[in-house]
Amino acid sequence: MKYLLTFARIFVGVLFIFSGLVKANDPLGLSYKMQEFFEIWGMGFLDNYTLAMSIGMNAFEIIAGVAVLVGWRMRLFSWLLLLLIIFFTFLTGYAALSGKVRECGCFGDCIPLTAHQSFLKDLILLVLIGFIFIYRNKIKPIMPFAGSVAVLFFSAVFSFALQWFALLHLPVVDCLPYKIGNNINEKMQIPAGAIPDSTVISFVYLKEGKEVEFTAAQFPEDFDDSLYKFVKRYDKLVRKGNAEPRIKDFSLQTYYKNDTTKALLQEDKYQLYLFLRDDYNSGSWPEELEEVIKSATLKNVKTFLVTSISIDDLYTKSVPPVFNMMLPLQCDPVVIKTIARTNPALYLIKNGTVLNKWSYADLQKALPVMLTLQANPSPAQPVADSTTSQTPVIN
Repeated sequence: MKYLLTFARIFVGVLFIFSGLVKANDPLGLSYKMQEFFEIWGMGFLDNYTLAMSIGMNAFEIIAGVAVLVGWRMRLFSWLLLLLIIFFTFLTGYAALSGKVRECGCFGDCIPLTAHQSFLKDLILLVLIGFIFIYRNKIKPIMPFAGSVAVLFFSAVFSFALQWFALLHLPVVDCLPYKIGNNINEKMQIPAGAIPDSTVISFVYLKEGKEVEFTAAQFPEDFDDSLYKFVKRYDKLVRKGNAEPRIKDFSLQTYYKNDTTKALLQEDKYQLYLFLRDDYNSGSWPEELEEVIKSATLKNVKTFLVTSISIDDLYTKSVPPVFNMMLPLQCDPVVIKTIARTNPALYLIKNGTVLNKWSYADLQKALPVMLTLQANPSPAQPVADSTTSQTPVIN
């Protein structure tokens, strides 16, 4: 019994710490996953609170995992862990059984688990935590009270500090499909060896006032147009495949709604993209960005403002002057959320490959890169393309 209890404590504690750290590395990722659940449940009014909920939940996972390992206040933490795992099991069970959520975000984007895998993981944890809960009175602290409090305190400080850093400076470990070194063009393609969905054509007919359904290989022996009235046909999913690209719905549109994604990502030239949502952060970064843009212009590097804000609206608002120095492009706000874990974020791209990226708080680090960058060849003549025509600026 003692060894089983020790194993359960170590397994649960380490897994909770690991899960909390992975999600704390990118708290916005869990926040967006919460919004996905709330949207399904018609609880969109909670969207503004998901980031705070994400930060708190990630910190609690780390702190609770440490508490289980050191055996501190197990009467309290065994209750908290039990309630938490019941809640997690409900979420992953709902996702697995309903099919409305493909990934539950248990380990963020670094270790994507399917809904069924997450549900199985939580069932195992539920059993182990239930075992810990039953024998919670037998668990003794492995260090003095002051030592346990100190360990818990520094665990809490670290968990919140890590999330603050990630929100300000981008995740420490980048697990997103737009990480440095990835080629966006390649990630928009279905991976080699991927298994497509397996479907079968199904027919629905009306017979004697009742709907009957069958496949092309299972037509009824008494089938006759006088007995069966056609209702519909559809492709029925038999087995779900994995033939999906890592990057979906990435599209860059000009002011005139022309899709220029392929043309831009195939240019063998350095490009700068500033990804911006309508709720972008304030601060001194526009002045730092202006220095970066000026340096890029000297190197013949095109700079683009990729935003979910309507281009017409963008230039009728009071915006930083540096926005006027970039070529505006439209992009879906959900896509920008995935690309830019800070708002805004600056990307250096060549031939579709992400060479570097910076948070708005780290733009001072982009300037030395631009100064040492090899200049793009000077264009022989202006190209008549809508991506090079900037919307008139209203100051």
